[in-house]
Amino acid sequence: MRLVNESGLWTTGVDPAPIPAVAVLEVSGAVLSWPVDDPAWPPVVSFTDADRADWMWRVFGEAGHVAVVEALRDADPADVIELPPVAVLPGSTDCLRRLALGHWLRRWWPASARDGISALDQAVLDAEVAVLTAAAQDYFTDDTLDADVSGLLARHGGALLSHRDARVGALAARCQDLADELGLEWDTRDVGTARREDYALAAGGGDDSGPADTVADGEVTIPWAAVPPGIFDAAEGNLGWAVLCAGSIVSVRVRTALCGPDSAVGLPVSLRCGMFHATGVLDAEGRGIIPVFEAGGQPADEAKAWDTDWSATKVSVGADRADESREVRDRMRAFARTRLGSPADDAFLAEVLAAESDY
Repeated sequence: MRLVNESGLWTTGVDPAPIPAVAVLEVSGAVLSWPVDDPAWPPVVSFTDADRADWMWRVFGEAGHVAVVEALRDADPADVIELPPVAVLPGSTDCLRRLALGHWLRRWWPASARDGISALDQAVLDAEVAVLTAAAQDYFTDDTLDADVSGLLARHGGALLSHRDARVGALAARCQDLADELGLEWDTRDVGTARREDYALAAGGGDDSGPADTVADGEVTIPWAAVPPGIFDAAEGNLGWAVLCAGSIVSVRVRTALCGPDSAVGLPVSLRCGMFHATGVLDAEGRGIIPVFEAGGQPADEAKAWDTDWSATKVSVGADRADESREVRDRMRAFARTRLGSPADDAFLAEVLAAESDY
């Protein structure tokens, strides 16, 4: 094992893959990461507090645990620490990798009506991750981001208990037991889950403000890392924009493709092209019409808008994540299709149900 200090954290290696191709799990005292589509890789371990990582002996052996803690105590961040006898024990992190994969499915699964990638049942997936987390409590002696079993279970009681599939029924019974153990008041009302698979860029109106001439239009892809999960269709070109002139008023119309149970309402959207800019928020259907302004803050001039080359227009939703590549997104789509087409040994029930729904 080699330990290097990266950005203040001691780690066993560089990031194994770029976002969103990396599965991550925060346990007590460390963050573990794997390339999501290569199960042969051992985890990269980044220590947040090695003294709190009481589970290390399970992964490195007792001697390895002691060696790592001693080596990191008062270590100089400029040093490279070599621990040749220490390595990840075969099979020791299999359960953790599967749990990390479950969290990846929750955050990054590229559901898309356009691409034909079925959405995963959120209630079933969260329940499975909750059960796995409860079984791995030895790794969660501290409250970490990924240790919240109650948070995973709280809102899914009704959806799970009303499911007709016997496999989900067995999962729901296990989750009911977990809720009882945790003292969780499990909400068993079946409130239903809205689905938006039928929405597309050409989805109906509701954002039209009257007759307008189109000055320019185009489409872009919303980076997956820029927005919360469960809202947008994960296909390329999932945001269409058009600069409009209605009389002397210049605005930009934005329409996004939705494919998830959650709402786009309030997500920031912006346009920039040369001297022109527009900033606003999406509505619940992922649309919006936003006034365009010039650099000085005055409303955009109609004649200038018509005289502008809009080919360099940048439109974004959510956070600025320009470092995410289409190549990585395509790689994750291929990964998802493979898992649906031939469920792996570590497949989640939510994946199996999605695969079955395709037939």
